Amino acid sequence: MTTGDMHYKLMRLLEANPEMSQREAARELGISLGKVNYCLQALIRNGWIKAARFTNSQNKAAYMYLLTPRGFEQKALMTLRFLKVKMAEYEMLRAEIRQMRREAREIRATAPQRVAGESAGDARNDSVS
Repeated sequence: MTTGDMHYKLMRLLEANPEMSQREAARELGISLGKVNYCLQALIRNGWIKAARFTNSQNKAAYMYLLTPRGFEQKALMTLRFLKVKMAEYEMLRAEIRQMRREAREIRATAPQRVAGESAGDARNDSVS
């Protein structure tokens, strides 16, 4: 996964769950806690996310990660890019599936002939021995 993809997925996750801890985000995204921290620092430096302290239910200080107006704009651009890439991948897969289906139909159509031809050839080879 590219850094841009990671930033996009982290922004989506934090937009939906601003009080999510870095540890929870790491678990959700399947990456290390250090990678989440690194990405968050980059998002904060870019001005796309703001970290605000709050007291959670266990009376511990925690952070709430909020998208800034620039963050919302950037996320919208990233969403369009992500969608464009995924649509291209989808179209490539569709074309590959169509080709595989054509090949499967051709194999099925010629399979009885191939089996019959191989059987006759095998029989000729057996009788010559």
